[in-house]
Amino acid sequence: MNGKRILLIVGGGIAAYKSLELIRLLARDGIAARVILTKAGAEFVTPLSLGSLSGDKVYQELFSLTDEAEMGHIELSRSADLVVVCPATADLIAKAANGLANDLASTTLLATDKRVLMVPAMNVRMWKHAATKRNVAQLEADGVTVMKPDVGPMACGEFGAGRLPEPDRIAAQIHTMLAGPGGYGPLAGFRAVITAGPTREPLDPVRFISNHSSGKQGYAIAEALARLGADVRLVTGPTQLPIPDGVTGVKVETALEMQAAVKANLPADVFIGVAAVADWRPATRAPGKLKLKGATEEKVALQLVENPDILKSIGTRKKDRPRLVIGFAAETSDVEKHAKAKLARKGCDWVVANDVSGDVMGGPDNEVLLVSKGGTERWPRMSKAEVALKLAERVAQNFYEPETAGAE
Repeated sequence: MNGKRILLIVGGGIAAYKSLELIRLLARDGIAARVILTKAGAEFVTPLSLGSLSGDKVYQELFSLTDEAEMGHIELSRSADLVVVCPATADLIAKAANGLANDLASTTLLATDKRVLMVPAMNVRMWKHAATKRNVAQLEADGVTVMKPDVGPMACGEFGAGRLPEPDRIAAQIHTMLAGPGGYGPLAGFRAVITAGPTREPLDPVRFISNHSSGKQGYAIAEALARLGADVRLVTGPTQLPIPDGVTGVKVETALEMQAAVKANLPADVFIGVAAVADWRPATRAPGKLKLKGATEEKVALQLVENPDILKSIGTRKKDRPRLVIGFAAETSDVEKHAKAKLARKGCDWVVANDVSGDVMGGPDNEVLLVSKGGTERWPRMSKAEVALKLAERVAQNFYEPETAGAE
């Protein structure tokens, strides 16, 4: 994305400090930021910190003779590829929705001919107020993209929707919007199908067989691939996670449903099987809740049948096999040995293997081996988001420079 630029409007609110991290993340990916700092925003972050990270002048005043002579609000509004309001306060949202223009930020928004991304942050009651809902609906009708705020505790002590999304999620949305229909990311024009999360195999209407997979790694990979411009289809078992922005989600419960959804989204350029698919399912599902027959201990026989091997069915596919098939191996011992065996057995090009004997399943971090026919590459422990971005970048590199994985 080298050469791309955003115009970042920083509104007032405690979440304004996250705009600093957003600028850093975008700069790492070659996206420059020019900043407008509102009067309220200046109560929380300084022009010096924003200017130091962006490497550009920070604009604040509508009626500054110097600023208007050097870079007026009309030029500011059209000098970037995308306008991002972060944090977007209730006040900024209301001004934009109603066409008000009484300061540099609102005037620039009214004068722009570029796409606009609003990233809301406010108290939960303000977010749920009828006026805010009406203003957001108007903005979306006008073609503005409004991200959904996160849910959680707030600086004011309340809990609910209204928290500013984390900077990596905002950056992913910016990447997706900059890629656009024609595509500027390295994976623009490529389709990726990813499985994530656990599957649930029902015993009866209230019980099921499953595992501890949270889906975090698979969701992070889907988001990272979308960030690089790919058309991403995420086939996901039950999780507590929202579908990442820019990703098409397909929600399933069982392994059979996941297999059908994967096939329905082929052909694809890359398939990544991250889901922890249950190996077995009950041979029969009881129509009603299974009951204990007495107070004494009693052995219960449970007949199981094997679930379909989704990864192997894709890796050994004769027709329309994805150009790159990547499997995941969650092991508790002999990680590299089992990963190499899985690579051959499943027909994969790469296997990403990790030791799940600790807190990996459901945890924020991961430490993996990338195994291919070319060898094994050890990645240090890092966040799942960092693992995802590194893998996505490796996927992109492979399409332009094949056989890049596994070399040490």
